Amino acid sequence: MRIMSFAIATALIAAPAVAEPRVGQPAPNFQLTDTNGKSVSLAAFRGKTVVLEWNNPECPFVKKHYGSGNMQRTQARATAGGAVWLTINSSAPGNQGYMTPAAAKAYVAGEASKRTAYLLDPDGKVGKLYGAKTTPHMYIINPRGTLVYNGGIDDKPTPNPADVATARNHVLAALAEVKAGKAVSVATSRPYGCAVKYAD
Repeated sequence: MRIMSFAIATALIAAPAVAEPRVGQPAPNFQLTDTNGKSVSLAAFRGKTVVLEWNNPECPFVKKHYGSGNMQRTQARATAGGAVWLTINSSAPGNQGYMTPAAAKAYVAGEASKRTAYLLDPDGKVGKLYGAKTTPHMYIINPRGTLVYNGGIDDKPTPNPADVATARNHVLAALAEVKAGKAVSVATSRPYGCAVKYAD
């Protein structure tokens, strides 16, 4: 029995972990359900710039950006420029930020967001696939399907809404560079906010 247990433990240690996508590499495809029960896949938006935003409505850092209107303004400028905006909630059942589809639909209806879809990831598979660490945590994928940005929404890692006015919005800056056919000058930054509330 001890030999068998050792063999199993060795196999688990040797099993490779899923590598998080890096900037410059293809963004992994995924499929999630939105608040209306519709299946949404990343592959369906190939040929368009896509922004991924990790969300937990109860997080003070998320409230900073939504309460100040900063996230909605960023969404509006992104989608007006032709980008697709997918907001993802990876909070597990019983954890802060978790919402049933009905609760999520009510939440979305009550805010003036300009996103394309709000997607539910209660088992955390997509969040872990991308290595999403905080809410918010932002990613940008170019029309060729390459990850070109990974990090925070801006360079002011505080929950204070007053800091929005003097922050560099990394997402808008990167989107402008992508649209102009330029390399993203700040392609990675430190994501900040509340830790994503995964099941484990």
